[in-house]
Amino acid sequence: MTIFLRLLRYALYLALAGVLLGGLALGTAYWLIAPRLPSVDMLKDVRLQVPLRIDTADGKLIATFGETKRTPVHIENVPLRLKQAFLAAEDADFYSHRGIDLGGIARAVWLTVTTGSKHVAGGSTITQQVARMFFLSPEVSYTRKLSEIFLAFRIENALSKDEILELYLNKSFFGHRSYGVAAAAEFYYGKALDQLSLAECAMLASIPKFPSTGNPLSRPQRARERRAYVLGRMLENRFIDQAAYDAAMAEADTAQPHEAPVEVDAPYFAELVRLEAIERLGNNALTDGYRVRTTLDASLQEAANSALRNGLMTYDERHGWRGAEGHKDLPADAGKDAWNEALDEYRPVGGLAPALVIESDREGATLYLADGQSISLELPAVAWARPRIDEDRRGSAPKSVADVLKRGDIVRVARDAEGAWRLTQLPVAEAALVALDPQDGAVRSLVGGFSFQRSKFNRATQSARQPGSGFKPFLYSAAFEHGFTPASVLNDAPVQFPDPSKPDGVWMPKNDDDTFQGPIRLREALVKSVNLVSVRLLDAIGVRYAREYITRFGLAPEQIPENLSMALGTASVAPIAMARGYAVFANGGYLVDPYYISEIADRDGKIVYRADPAVVCTTCPEHALAQAPATPVADGAAATSALNPLGDAHAAPPSTPGDGATHSAPRAIDARNAYLVTSLMRDVVRRGTGSAAMSLKRNDLAGKTGTTNDHRDAWFSGFNAKLVASCWVGFDDFSSLGRGEFGAKAALPIWIDFMRVALRDVPEQPFDMPPGIARVRIDAATGLLAAAGDPGAILEVMKTEDATRLASQPPPTDETSEQHEAYDVF
Repeated sequence: MTIFLRLLRYALYLALAGVLLGGLALGTAYWLIAPRLPSVDMLKDVRLQVPLRIDTADGKLIATFGETKRTPVHIENVPLRLKQAFLAAEDADFYSHRGIDLGGIARAVWLTVTTGSKHVAGGSTITQQVARMFFLSPEVSYTRKLSEIFLAFRIENALSKDEILELYLNKSFFGHRSYGVAAAAEFYYGKALDQLSLAECAMLASIPKFPSTGNPLSRPQRARERRAYVLGRMLENRFIDQAAYDAAMAEADTAQPHEAPVEVDAPYFAELVRLEAIERLGNNALTDGYRVRTTLDASLQEAANSALRNGLMTYDERHGWRGAEGHKDLPADAGKDAWNEALDEYRPVGGLAPALVIESDREGATLYLADGQSISLELPAVAWARPRIDEDRRGSAPKSVADVLKRGDIVRVARDAEGAWRLTQLPVAEAALVALDPQDGAVRSLVGGFSFQRSKFNRATQSARQPGSGFKPFLYSAAFEHGFTPASVLNDAPVQFPDPSKPDGVWMPKNDDDTFQGPIRLREALVKSVNLVSVRLLDAIGVRYAREYITRFGLAPEQIPENLSMALGTASVAPIAMARGYAVFANGGYLVDPYYISEIADRDGKIVYRADPAVVCTTCPEHALAQAPATPVADGAAATSALNPLGDAHAAPPSTPGDGATHSAPRAIDARNAYLVTSLMRDVVRRGTGSAAMSLKRNDLAGKTGTTNDHRDAWFSGFNAKLVASCWVGFDDFSSLGRGEFGAKAALPIWIDFMRVALRDVPEQPFDMPPGIARVRIDAATGLLAAAGDPGAILEVMKTEDATRLASQPPPTDETSEQHEAYDVF
């Protein structure tokens, strides 16, 4: 007995010595390591990486940018079952220990000693994992483990248990770029946290241990085994009962990728916003959880997407079938596995789905889609597919489906307006469309091409294309400022100018149709888009004057050529620049700056940036019109009264800026000038090259078509008082669109389809006639004031001083008429 007591005493001494030595070693380690440990105070206000979110003006998601998917969630918004699942999986005693689990550490030490490996399971509490996530490297060493333990003590002293668990749930990596439990729930199950089932909670809790190799998408079997383990631990810890355990174990896992629910397709616009956000917010723009509210209107963007894609497909089909996009030799016994393999490298583009032809005969064809469905196409669905010979010629119409589709062909299909499938093909031409608010420049829709997936080049903002006749309204505005009127007559006749760059030293501009109309009033010249009149007009007012004047529309001097070719629209502009220039006419003469971002909020909802655009303000003192009130002008002889605008019941009062306006947009041109050019462009829509727009059955539209040499560019830019939009169609390599592809044929239909939706619920609004405009009766042939009682006189609008000047001129005689016909101008 004495020997036993002695041995027991020695054992106690050894144990005490071991404890003292262990304490001394731990104290020494703390003394050595603690000074190098970071402060945990930053965890009280930790800023987790959260992607940049970009929304439309009405809060619909356009895009998110950032390397991580994360939606931070407060602990009170985490369901109890989900918290219990993580506690069961990682640290069941979390709410009772002080940062470390001595039993777990002892097990880990024993395994390390017995196996000789540093990589052993167990030993790390949730608090230790938080320390590792925020402060330590993934290095496996005893020093790092001790640092982890010391940091855990500090974290427990600094934060509450709920705060620590919240950090863990938001910081943990769940695979597939998903960080935090809320992002994981959205990605794997497309659900909010409060919508998760018990089995789904257990599955999410099982992932952080093996996020890349144990998630339900990468290794579904391993993930289900881990889920079963977590459910078993929940049962052991009495978080759930046997019935709940059995039901969860029997539940099939439905995990699949759920990307962010993008609600508006606007990738070209989103990229513009991303770049501006980085410029305004710095390098942290993509990681600090900022939320950008843009100017984009969701319904207008959807309309722009649809109009542009339909317009390009219509153009493309008009020029013939280029053949199958690809071909696979299919064995006679090929089934779905072979069909899916054939379609593997093809993805939907711009709403056009890839399809594999698996059967084809005279009457029809059966096609297989990547989503597993089979569809049938009969002859009407492929009737358009006449073989393309070149941009101007096509072959004969197909007489059978087999003439177009062969077994193994990979083609594109899309649904028509009635929802029926039809054959189509990826367009080779491109297009862009921009719409903005002429009152402040807010961009309401923007499409930079058929597919951002296919080409990132943003043709709406980055291109430099010739606008053709779409440039003429700017030139006419310069002429009206120089003393011309809509009634001025110029000669549409052949003309030539010296040009050393030409082989014969002479430049001879032409009209599109190579015909001449002789003397013609400027209104009619713009309505019919007569090139030679524009050239004579520019020659009359001077290239230098016109070039300087046209910069008032926001174009840079270097974009405008310094020669007479300017009259034919040889400037280099992007659609957004055209929309901005036309906005000057739409808003009565003010230059607004296009902008994309309305405001930016940080992750806490605090506004850190709010746009302050210059807004049209016709009543602001600095922009009050200095012109005199309208004076009467009548039938060639005496003064008359100021008259109403063409087609409008009366002149409306000036508009006022929005409530949030802080400063006014600068005046670019005189309000009367803007009104006169607009009145000409209204006639372009009513009865000129843009007359197809009258299908919208509105009387408040104005615009101008544009086409360049060899039909390389097709344009239509138009507006009403509420919205201005510019559309361009062409090839990126400047190839010809084909004979007859004028702006009215290639671009205008896109503009019409867009405006049909954009203006659907917008009441007609007449263009306000400013003071100083008179409506007079003129002689249609001479452009001079008509004699009293002249039955052939027509109405025209012009500045009152111009009307007064015409009224003071003597009536024409035979001699002056002959002299008039001899001059190129007037």
